[in-house]
Amino acid sequence: MGQILSNWRVLTATFFAVVLIIGAYMLARNAKSPPLALASAEMALLQAIAARDSDGDGLPDWEEALYGTNPNITDTRNLGMTDGEAVAKGLIVPKAIADIRVATSSDGMIVDPDLPTPGKGTLTAAFAEHFFTLYLAAREANGGNDLSEAQMNDVAMQALDALAAAIAGSPDYKSERDLNIKGSGADRLREYAAQAESVLLSKTADASKSGIEYLQDGVQRNDAEAFTHLASLAKVYRESAVGLAALAVPEELIQGHLALVNAMMRLSEIMSDFARANTDPLATMLALKQYPGTMLTVGNAFFSIAAVYKNAGVTVPDGSLGAAFIYMMDSVAREQAKP
Repeated sequence: MGQILSNWRVLTATFFAVVLIIGAYMLARNAKSPPLALASAEMALLQAIAARDSDGDGLPDWEEALYGTNPNITDTRNLGMTDGEAVAKGLIVPKAIADIRVATSSDGMIVDPDLPTPGKGTLTAAFAEHFFTLYLAAREANGGNDLSEAQMNDVAMQALDALAAAIAGSPDYKSERDLNIKGSGADRLREYAAQAESVLLSKTADASKSGIEYLQDGVQRNDAEAFTHLASLAKVYRESAVGLAALAVPEELIQGHLALVNAMMRLSEIMSDFARANTDPLATMLALKQYPGTMLTVGNAFFSIAAVYKNAGVTVPDGSLGAAFIYMMDSVAREQAKP
């Protein structure tokens, strides 16, 4: 165990995809009631992104996308006042977008050519489509009159709910039929552990924190480099998922392996969305909501894999390839067992 522990410390510098997953999982291991610290961090980030106003014009960045204004220009329409003041006075209103197609290319959209628009294909753009459609319907129902702040908030919530429903059914990266299932027993389990460890060791990131910590740095401390690290983490998770998916999987590990591969690919997508906080803030907000559940899925996959090795009594000699992988599985299982 001493040699394993020593190897574990050495590996933390390069075994990054897995180490960060374990750290986040240990924070979020209670599926029914995530610890207050984690919930508080996410809530603070959501509030910070929702309130972020890059140019200080009184209109949050995500709302600038809805009104077609520039988040880095205080007076986008040259009206002699800030965009926030212009919106408050009704001089800038949401513009209708036709040919609504959610979660697809925006090539078919018809947009006022004089207005900048949300980036093509972004979740903020998709949200804007929902918002504008609901806005027009709400105004018509209101006799063509301007909507109150409460009515506008209601429209925004409806649009967000519609967008969340539209993206909730995204397919898994892999299904069981995509796996290369090969053999069973102790030798195959040891072989898998060695191969999985090799995959994870080969995927490194120029980072020293978890994704949620880098997002905090980027959003709350305006650390531009944090977003570069998030992109690096996204790459690590994606390549790790691809590498693991290519392994021959023992029959005993099918479910745990599949869950791990899909969760790591989803983590890659979440890290990518975290990195887009400045350009697609709604994507980041939705990713924040998905983060705890995804971390728990990864942790539960580790727990499932650990149970297979424990029940089979399979071990690997200290210092041998695969030993650190099995030790990590066991670490998660022991953490899960804590009261």
